[in-house]
Amino acid sequence: MKLNEIRDNQGARKSRVRVGRGIGSGLGKTGGRGQKGQKSRSGVSINGFEGGQMPLHMRLPKRGFNNIFAKDYAEVNLGAIQKLVDAKKLDTAGVIDHAALKAAGVARGGKDGVRILGKGELTAKVSFKVAGVSAGAKAAIEKAGGSVEVIEVVPAAEKAAAKKGTAKAAKKA
Repeated sequence: MKLNEIRDNQGARKSRVRVGRGIGSGLGKTGGRGQKGQKSRSGVSINGFEGGQMPLHMRLPKRGFNNIFAKDYAEVNLGAIQKLVDAKKLDTAGVIDHAALKAAGVARGGKDGVRILGKGELTAKVSFKVAGVSAGAKAAIEKAGGSVEVIEVVPAAEKAAAKKGTAKAAKKA
């Protein structure tokens, strides 16, 4: 066998079916869509419509709601922090905050800051300045000789409103 003799297996490359291209093709005229009606026309999409029967998405019960006041924390476990300290990606000399954890690649997202959780072991003496900490994580950090300062992260919308309010007060004065 030579390179110029190599071919695909029979049926490996199937040409697409060109519908509506003459009687002889077997899919001419109506193109496999049957006769008249809504579904024979182009641009028809009736997903979820069950012919007048109550659709499944309406038959199923609705549960729960989305809390618009829920805080969005980036959750970081103690084990992940210890790994970063061991790999020298986190500096234990300074205070570790959201920016430091984000730069190290463990705090993804978290519009409202970072929350430290207690999964894993922490042996390094580290001080944190974060938006939240679980009771177990706080105990583990303090046991290792570190400290935790919980700060309240002010959302950007509230900051803007406060800034606008101070600007108005300054104008009046």
